[in-house]
Amino acid sequence: MVGNHLAQHRELSLLAIGLAVHIQSVPDGTRVDIKSLSARFPEGEARIAAALRELEAHGYLARTVSRTPAGRVVTRTVSYAHPAAAAACAPPDRPTPAAPRDAKKPAPSPAPSTPSPEAASPAPEPPLRPPLPAPRTADPTRDATATALLASLHRDDDRLLLSERDTVRLSPAVAAWLERGVRPETVRRTLMAHLPPGAGLRHPAALLAHRLTALLPPPLPVSLPPGPRPAPFQECPDCGRPFRAPHPGHCRDCRTGREEGARPTRGGGPRGSAPAQEAFHAGSRTAYSRPERSPNSCIDPLAYSTL
Repeated sequence: MVGNHLAQHRELSLLAIGLAVHIQSVPDGTRVDIKSLSARFPEGEARIAAALRELEAHGYLARTVSRTPAGRVVTRTVSYAHPAAAAACAPPDRPTPAAPRDAKKPAPSPAPSTPSPEAASPAPEPPLRPPLPAPRTADPTRDATATALLASLHRDDDRLLLSERDTVRLSPAVAAWLERGVRPETVRRTLMAHLPPGAGLRHPAALLAHRLTALLPPPLPVSLPPGPRPAPFQECPDCGRPFRAPHPGHCRDCRTGREEGARPTRGGGPRGSAPAQEAFHAGSRTAYSRPERSPNSCIDPLAYSTL
C-alpha cells in the first residue's frame, strides 16, 4: 500500500515517485539496479540513476556495498515504505535509511580547521584603470578645439569614427594635453601613430583613452615673475660720460665736483684753470724748418724736423 507521503511528496520528481512505487511492488530479491531498470522502462540510465539518488536522499531507498565470500562486490538495495518509521525501529544489522529532508536534524558542530596561507591572504584585486586626465582650468575655446579634433579623426582613418558619448568622454583628456602646451597637430599625430593594421583595431575609443593617459606630457614649468629692469643709460651734459639713472642729469663725479665748487671738463681738469690753458697753447705751438735745397738734390721727407 502506497502512502500519501510518497504519492504527494513535493520534493520528489514524478519519475522518482513512480520508480519507488515499482520497487515496492516487486517481490524481494528482484534486481533493481540501474541497468535492470533501464531495460524495463523507456527512460535512460542517466534519468533512472538521478531518480534513485532522489529516493536515497529522502530516505525511501538505502544502498550498501558488501563483499561476498567469493570476493565479489555487490550492491544491496533496500526500499522503505515509510522512512521515518523504518529509521525508528531498524535493527542494528539492518541499514538505517536516511532521514527525509523535511525532518529537522541537529546542526553538526564545525570542526576546527587551520586556514591555509592561500586562504588567509586575500586574493589580489584586478588593477584598476587610471582615470582620464582633465584640465586644471576651464577654457571654452580649448574645449571646443579638443572636441573638434576628436570628431575629425575619422577623416584620416575611417576606423577612428567615435560616437558622441566617446567624444564627450575623451575631450577633457585632449584639453589637458592642449593646456600643457601641446599643439593640436601634435596630439593628432600621437593618437594616430602606429595603429593596428586592418581589422586589428576593434575598440578605437579604448585605444585613444589609453594613449591619452599613458603618453600624457608633463605640465609646463611655472614661469617666475620678471625681475626689475635696470635703469636706462643717461649722458652727462658736462663730461659726456654715460651712466645709468632713471632720469637725465649729471654723473657722480660731476655732482661731486659741483658740490666742491669745481666742475670737471672734457680735458680732465677744471674748466678755465691756468695749467690747462698753458698745456693747450704749448701743444699748439709747432713749427717746421725746411732745409736748403740744391738744384740737383732730392727732397728727403725725413729731413723735416719738428722744433
